[in-house]
Amino acid sequence: MKAISPKLEISKTENEILKYWKDTQAFQKSNSIRDENKSYFFYDGPPFANGLPHYGHLLANTIKDTVPRYWNMRGFRVERRFGWDCHGFPVESEIEKKNELKGRQDVVDFGIEKFNEECRTSVMHYASSWEKTIERLGRWVDWDQTYRTMDKDFMESVWWVFSELYKKELVYYSHKIVAYSPRNATVVSNFEANQNYQDVQDPAVTIGFESVDEPGTFYLAWTTTPWTLVANLALCVGGEVSYVKIHHKEKQKNFVLAESRLEATFPTKKGKEPAYEVVAKLSADDLRGKKYKPLFSFYKNNPNSFTILKDDYVSDSDGTG
Repeated sequence: MKAISPKLEISKTENEILKYWKDTQAFQKSNSIRDENKSYFFYDGPPFANGLPHYGHLLANTIKDTVPRYWNMRGFRVERRFGWDCHGFPVESEIEKKNELKGRQDVVDFGIEKFNEECRTSVMHYASSWEKTIERLGRWVDWDQTYRTMDKDFMESVWWVFSELYKKELVYYSHKIVAYSPRNATVVSNFEANQNYQDVQDPAVTIGFESVDEPGTFYLAWTTTPWTLVANLALCVGGEVSYVKIHHKEKQKNFVLAESRLEATFPTKKGKEPAYEVVAKLSADDLRGKKYKPLFSFYKNNPNSFTILKDDYVSDSDGTG
């Protein structure tokens, strides 16, 4: 038996082991000596083909390798084909960046067939890097029978599975809110959406809702989601927030708003008198139950809508009063 030196060179030993496995075809033999009728199937979610492996891939691949090895040592024949996820959006994004395309019209002008062909060609761009990395990890996989999700036989197999699920009434129609890329005109996963995560200034508006009982008096409400105003059904006031009713001299209208937001909403020019006068101070209880006119007529016949409600989550610390 060859003595093992206490002064191991890990990288050298690693390469020696990998070479030994390759020279002796250890992986292939581990299956050839197993009974074909005693198979264990291991389904492995493939990585994106047009990206380099990172730490997350290395961790997952190391864990995945333990399962087939365990069952192989238990006497099962475990075929391990490596695959490539050719998910369209990441591939298309790379080709758009490469050719400086800014959207659908640029793709049309570039040529859809030409664009698709570049996408297909780019899919295996990093295949050699993946093969080298996976082998360095010591994971045994079959590189001679790899598959790609864009291959017709793979896509047909997926459609067959889907058709079987449909026949068994395991498929249902529903709605789901998903992230959407207006630039690429397609839905995106959470991972893809986060790739372009950035801090932006949200649009915020202050809207006046006219009182039903006091025409010419408007309740001011602040929102960062102005697109929801079409379906507005109620306003909320905070129990800990102090409110004021003012008369604006120039606008000749009355406004009700959080007292702490008065100067921010109606700033007074330096050296000038305020353009308003405080008519009354109000509490949330004074305002609760007051009716206002809807901005839009979609729900105007709903008797319980367009009422001021009181809720403790409303505060004026960030301008939401």
